[in-house]
Amino acid sequence: MYKNILLPTDGSELSEEAIKSGVALAKLLNAKVTGLYVIPKPTSGDIWDVWAPENTEEGRMFRTKFEASFECVATRYISVIENAAKEAGVPCECFYVKSESPSEEIIKTAVEKGCDLIFMASHGKRGIGAILGSVTTKVLMSSNVPVLVHRV
Repeated sequence: MYKNILLPTDGSELSEEAIKSGVALAKLLNAKVTGLYVIPKPTSGDIWDVWAPENTEEGRMFRTKFEASFECVATRYISVIENAAKEAGVPCECFYVKSESPSEEIIKTAVEKGCDLIFMASHGKRGIGAILGSVTTKVLMSSNVPVLVHRV
């Protein structure tokens, strides 16, 4: 049935619950998992432009430190998927990318990595304020790859 399940995460508790269930499903199906975290790609006008304009040395240093901190966070979030897969004995490939649109990156990654299922939490860091979170809604509306939404 499914051979490669994409598990996107935003590091939230709901994502971690989805990861556990997604890895369990992969184990049942003898599938592998592909883990993904999308680092928000800063655009001009983001908060650091207020603190330190990009065209200054101070601005470039601030931006470098800011991006390095996001990479540390990404590594931590991805390790949750890697550890869950290792514990379950499920093959796993994980990585992170920078993008302005997490939903577009999730769909793009699913296609590029040959994933035949996207397994994601119903909501992310912003919590439960609607039926589905905004990223999940966008993935559901735009993906040609089947999406299984995990709701706790």
